[in-house]
Amino acid sequence: MIRINEIKLSLDEEESLLKEKAAKLLRINKKYIKTLCIYKKSVDARKKDDVHFTYSVDVTVSLDEKQITSKCKSSKISLVKPYFYEIPDNKRNSKYRPVIIGFGPAGMLAGLILAEAGLMPVILERGKDIDARQKDVNEFWTKRRLNEESNVQFGEGGAGTFSDGKLTTGIKSPFIRKVLDALYEAGAPEEILYSAKPHIGTDRLAVVVKNIRKKIEKLGGEVRLETKLEKLIVYNGFVQGITYTHKGVTADMETDSVIMAIGHSARDTVEMLYNAGAEIIQKPFSVGARIEHPQSLINKAQYGKFAGHPKLGAADYKLSCHGLHERGAYTFCMCPGGTVVAAASEKEGVIVNGMSSLARDGENANSALLVGIEPCDFPSTHPLAGIYYQREIENTAFKLAGGDYRAPAQLVGDFLAGKESTALGNVKPTCPTGVSLTNLDECLPAKVSATMKSAIAEMDKKLNGFNMYDAVLTAPETRSSSSVRILRDEFCQCNIRGVYPCGEGAGYAGGIVSAAVDGIKCAHAVLSDEH
Repeated sequence: MIRINEIKLSLDEEESLLKEKAAKLLRINKKYIKTLCIYKKSVDARKKDDVHFTYSVDVTVSLDEKQITSKCKSSKISLVKPYFYEIPDNKRNSKYRPVIIGFGPAGMLAGLILAEAGLMPVILERGKDIDARQKDVNEFWTKRRLNEESNVQFGEGGAGTFSDGKLTTGIKSPFIRKVLDALYEAGAPEEILYSAKPHIGTDRLAVVVKNIRKKIEKLGGEVRLETKLEKLIVYNGFVQGITYTHKGVTADMETDSVIMAIGHSARDTVEMLYNAGAEIIQKPFSVGARIEHPQSLINKAQYGKFAGHPKLGAADYKLSCHGLHERGAYTFCMCPGGTVVAAASEKEGVIVNGMSSLARDGENANSALLVGIEPCDFPSTHPLAGIYYQREIENTAFKLAGGDYRAPAQLVGDFLAGKESTALGNVKPTCPTGVSLTNLDECLPAKVSATMKSAIAEMDKKLNGFNMYDAVLTAPETRSSSSVRILRDEFCQCNIRGVYPCGEGAGYAGGIVSAAVDGIKCAHAVLSDEH
């Protein structure tokens, strides 16, 4: 197979021209091209007077591919082998079924791999199925009644289900393709296989999650919803089983392999692991707020005169700067045409996140604006001090906004001036529980607030209008990543043998794809059976 990079198409050219352009680069007649598929597609908006698409394509030809590529002598053209995922040999020697805790991206892919390997895993998820979960989330958003076991953080699909479904990642792994293939087969749009910035969308994610569950069950696996892990049963440093609760009934289950894909918000489960003797250390995390602009402003800033072109859709951005104290500030999980999400999972705490539908057709754009928090900023050296710090910020925000799950918010102009907001401008905040205008300096750590102010001014130099006075900041965003790392060895096991800390909650991932990849790694570790 031949890969050709950097094929350019203008916004008005059709993708049917790719075959002709590929043939020209290969110096052959296009009739010799048997197949052509898009490997990567991206928007090149570096020059605002020449916004266009750039493609990488994979082609097979009815000629000698090696001879063709050697004649071309171009760095844009190379021979590649098609990717095929293979499940490792099952070396597991146990009469017990492996158990997975959590059915977010890490738990889903770990469960899928183990089910495909014939191990019939049992997956426990404390929250409800996706349909019932959506009802509980809507109840919270419309009536501010929080269900602590069924919400934006807990339930089938994990926290990623109520997000943009963004599939971008900074990691390098051959398993990324397996993750994308699994999502596509479960109903995600085909463009996730080649888009440079793939996303599924909140609306489509619900279907994908449900289909992955059905596939695991068809392969002999079992997904037990509304089932919460209470404790590990440990003897001589080895896990012997688990204790769980299902709808008020407590029971034990024997197992010698437990993948802990618990997500970043299962704080009670982390405390249980700590009390059971698992080695846990502090880990940096980030704190900040969601910033909302009109999507039209972002489109114009990114695409210039091409803004609004039907092929481009809603523009996004990714910004970073050092700011004050050399502390990193950056945008994260940018949601074009999206909404801010009220994402609480504990009583008397407020947190926000962002999400978009597949169409990304909302009036506003939003992104997290975050500042790095190092362990030296934590209130103590306790391994779980980061969790307690997050909770303190969330509780302060809850009280500041009125104690009813509205989120504290402030106009960007007022935030920069250090004064309380008293009225909204032209940007209508989208947080579904509502907002309470205030001064965010009263709920954000001082260093975070100061760095955000510096960063907004710097980021405006890169994206014109970022410091728009009427733009709205809604706070706090505290759960972009875990504040702990559950230590594990080269076999993905912690010091309690047979326990595999996995994914974002364990401190080994940050986002849907990296969490899912870590789920595959832990499934492979179970198959290797290295105790």
